[in-house]
Amino acid sequence: MQGADVTLKRPFERIDTIDIHGVRKRFGETVAVDGISLDIRGGELLILIGGSGSGKTTTLRMINRLIDPDEGSIAINGIDTQTIDGIVLRKNIGYVIQQIGLFPHMTIRENIGLLPTIEGWSREEIESRVAALLTLVHLPPDQFMDRYPKELSGGQQQRVGLARALVMNPPLLLMDEPFGALDPLLRRQLQDEFIGIKEDIGKTIVFVTHDINEAFRLGDRIAIMHEGRIVQIGTPRDLILNPADAMVSDLVGSDRLFEHIASLTVSDMMVPASSIISGDLPVQSAIEVMIQSRSTVAVVRERAASFSVLLLSTLLQRRDEVKTVLEATDPPFFLSMDVSLLSALEEMKAASVSLGLVMDDGEPAGLLLPDDLISRLV
Repeated sequence: MQGADVTLKRPFERIDTIDIHGVRKRFGETVAVDGISLDIRGGELLILIGGSGSGKTTTLRMINRLIDPDEGSIAINGIDTQTIDGIVLRKNIGYVIQQIGLFPHMTIRENIGLLPTIEGWSREEIESRVAALLTLVHLPPDQFMDRYPKELSGGQQQRVGLARALVMNPPLLLMDEPFGALDPLLRRQLQDEFIGIKEDIGKTIVFVTHDINEAFRLGDRIAIMHEGRIVQIGTPRDLILNPADAMVSDLVGSDRLFEHIASLTVSDMMVPASSIISGDLPVQSAIEVMIQSRSTVAVVRERAASFSVLLLSTLLQRRDEVKTVLEATDPPFFLSMDVSLLSALEEMKAASVSLGLVMDDGEPAGLLLPDDLISRLV
């Protein structure tokens, strides 16, 4: 683990890893966090979920040093955060909370632009940045820049809070139940918007919630906390299919979810095979086709009745090693359209495969993606 120059304004430009090791925190006689260890991957949205007093918010606040641990260490890109000045660290980390904390006597322009003003940005730079962020969070700048917080609804204020957290373009964003105080319909709407914003901003995000449905909809991975400890961490699919104990099973609703998919078939939940490409297509051409069609998986036609599957991530990783897409494909796991969805998922789990190629009369009809399926069911 390295030290960092405490005079640095930007101790890190991007997040590769956040390593939390053996962290404990007490408040008097109460153990809030009890020796947790956790590796957060750069670019992911990690959910911390648990009941009241589980330690999730304390863990979040120890990442940006609003609270310092009593034991253990937290390192960002291998740099111990204790070697970074707390103010410098927090300037490099966006922070969104349920209460929002907008200054009532300042306009929306001034609230979002406060930190850039302190940092000496020009008026033109601030104006441009505030306008871009308001657009990002679906608030037209010409309508909202000069309003005051009291003139905004709760959902609009929460959007401004997110824009303010992003104003310095931090590589890391911490969010503590940001939608928790909103009514269910507005909460769902903001979740939908946030899913799109997440893809646009490309940040590493640690997100605290007590709502398992919100966790499933937003999270790449979910860490379940109880009494200051991490009980289980994994993707939504991991938690539903392989809960660590009865508490996790009850929280994620493993039994309840599978009750209402028992009558579905593969054709009910498959994703159409929107990208079918030729096996002799050059690598760069295939990448362009998949990006334009927004496909992370493509079906590759090798011969008249022979198919394989291609992951965009694999193709990007191996683009300098292979000449045609056929060299980067994976053998398909074939499924029939009319097979039971539950049976198909069980077969895929047994075969340790993450996608199935659904065939209809010898032609690709779609793809079954268990990870995507879980988010759609909840």
